[in-house]
Amino acid sequence: MIALFGRTSRCACRIETAQTLGYNWGVMSARGKFKKGDQALLIDRKDRRHLLTLDHGGVFHSHAGSIKHQDIIGQDQGIWLRTNMGHTLLAVKPTLSDQTMHMPRGSQVIYPKDQGIILMMADIFPGAVVVEAGIGSGALTSAMLRAVGPRGRVVTYEVREDMVKKAVKNVQLMAPNPSRHTLKMGDVYEGIEETGVDRVVLDVPEPWRAVTNAASALAAGGILLCFLPTVLQVHRLCEEMANDPRFQLVETVETLMRPWNVSGRSVRPAHRMVAHSGFITTARLCSPKQTRPAAVDAETSANGEEEE
Repeated sequence: MIALFGRTSRCACRIETAQTLGYNWGVMSARGKFKKGDQALLIDRKDRRHLLTLDHGGVFHSHAGSIKHQDIIGQDQGIWLRTNMGHTLLAVKPTLSDQTMHMPRGSQVIYPKDQGIILMMADIFPGAVVVEAGIGSGALTSAMLRAVGPRGRVVTYEVREDMVKKAVKNVQLMAPNPSRHTLKMGDVYEGIEETGVDRVVLDVPEPWRAVTNAASALAAGGILLCFLPTVLQVHRLCEEMANDPRFQLVETVETLMRPWNVSGRSVRPAHRMVAHSGFITTARLCSPKQTRPAAVDAETSANGEEEE
């Protein structure tokens, strides 16, 4: 059961079932034939992509003509379809990347190129317990639910109630195990209820305000990851981490993705690329580093010795 917790109390003051929130236990599979309720990605000859949810009686319309959903249901994915105007479309089941780029958005999504790096740098593993803040449009939440598997858990803190309904619907379509997701209306700046968690992932404007709370929530060796759009925010975050001796191995990266056109003897980079979208900063929770007494530092400096 997924629970939605109110923020007016440290205890649960409002719990809703998965059905109330719109979760569908009939999780759609990337394998097999198309069936009712599956998402289908239709691609035309110019690589224009259309995402739809199949239903008996449904009809897909575009400039290239129309196709009945019934003509797709029961077919193997990867089939070619012909519209009533004679145009051909390729039908496949969408990848997580496809779903991310075509989902209804309540806010800017974290792009697939960043999702992949986040899963690796945060080391989101099967069975992990992850606390995240900022559900956004639900793309990263869905990716992490896939990564933690049926024995893991993702707990999301969100302060904007207007974001929740659309994000939950997106997670319903994209996540294989939504029952492992707990959504809490709460502010990580004020505190994190969970303790001993494996990972804390923050997509909030001022993550430095949650560094202390993240340290209290994480298990020893746990990872804190923050996603930020500007380098000034990163600088402020790293300053806060430097002031907390429990965080070590601080690292910041950004990812740039440049596609290439390979057609016959023509091989060249594409004119457009997905460049800067955000900075990813990680740190490990460790035992506080022991500092040497001032007298030892002074003696070392006087003798001209350097620590190896």
